[in-house]
Amino acid sequence: MYIDEYKKKLTTPERAVAAIPEGATLMHGACMAEPPALLEALAGRIDAGDLHKLRVFSLHPFNCLSRTLLAPQRCDCVEANTWFVSAHDRSLVRVGLNYFIPNHFHQVPRMIRDHLDLDVCVITVSPMDAAGYFSLGTNNDVTSTGARHAKTLIVEANRFMPRVFGQSQLHVSEVDAIVEYDTPLQTFSISANSPQDDAIGRLIVEMVPDGATLQLGVGAVPNAMGEFLKDHKDLGVHTEVFGSVMVKLIKEGVITGARKTLHPLKHVFTLAQGDQEMLDFINENPAMESYPVDYTNHPSVIAQNDNLISINAILEVDLLGQVNSESLGGFQYSGTGGQLDFVRGAYDAKGGKSILGFHATAQKGTVSRVVPRLSEGTIITTHRNDVHYLVTEFGVANLKGRSTRDRALAIIGIAAPQFRDDLLREAENMYLL
Repeated sequence: MYIDEYKKKLTTPERAVAAIPEGATLMHGACMAEPPALLEALAGRIDAGDLHKLRVFSLHPFNCLSRTLLAPQRCDCVEANTWFVSAHDRSLVRVGLNYFIPNHFHQVPRMIRDHLDLDVCVITVSPMDAAGYFSLGTNNDVTSTGARHAKTLIVEANRFMPRVFGQSQLHVSEVDAIVEYDTPLQTFSISANSPQDDAIGRLIVEMVPDGATLQLGVGAVPNAMGEFLKDHKDLGVHTEVFGSVMVKLIKEGVITGARKTLHPLKHVFTLAQGDQEMLDFINENPAMESYPVDYTNHPSVIAQNDNLISINAILEVDLLGQVNSESLGGFQYSGTGGQLDFVRGAYDAKGGKSILGFHATAQKGTVSRVVPRLSEGTIITTHRNDVHYLVTEFGVANLKGRSTRDRALAIIGIAAPQFRDDLLREAENMYLL
């Protein structure tokens, strides 16, 4: 029965996108779930002069999008919008050829439902199973909402996309057109730890109790934690991004989920970024469960995990405790993502801690990432009222429950030593001391 329906909907990439109308609003699978054949077919329509206007909504654009719909030669035909800026669209955002949509990650599904008249969604999925279900694989996030909210859903079935459990299924009856295109997914590699990463990792690991549930963000500092948690026991996972570091800890028996208070024995995530080993690990693995981001990242859900330890990276902090994680030089560099979701959810969890790690300096030690005041135009990602722990290679600062004076002193205490005298003088000028 499902095979017959599948065959009726099976088509070529070119035919699948041929009916997308002029001026349509389109959303696509993100990161590892970008559908290359469908995006190439859309680019082909633009190049042929068959499609002159397309509104595109992205999340963390990746390689395929950058060479198709976000390629400079097509910018006159594509109005690009993004919920999270990546290296592949950063330069476009900077010059006004891609528009960032401010958001808290857990709220994006509601933004799609309430504010986006979505014509079409194109995504990569796993092959259909005997019950007629595809899996969203690496990317549930906002993709699951877009798939069900769009007037037309086109899926690109790829045997290299892993099949994941949880709420990661789409039935063939929900799909309007199917394209088959088997190609290895673009993987993510982890760079080697720097001495600063190692120093920060050693400080953070002392703050993680056995049995804790982890959220590890994106960046060198969260990635470094894999080296320092190997002696822990019965850790759990409730995270936005599931990556290769977590696979290593699960295989080593460090992460078991045995002491989780929500989804015990299950490793919960909303999107995956990693290497081929990670893709192989999550495929058909009943311990892995993927959910939409309005579930995994909702602070009230996060808070149901006792001893939730959230570890994220930031760019800079000022003496008031205001954190910037998404802008450089007054320009959008990345996005809020789920940082504030987990900062708030972790602090509300019983025994929870929110940890923001960063190198104390930039540009080979010549620039302090602890600044007196954030520069004009800098985006505040995490408000001073929300910041819990800050960690650099020079120490740990707990800001909760402290006066502005004590907070300033604690923050100066984790700055690079060569900048502390200047920071103390600035703190006095700001009447913080």
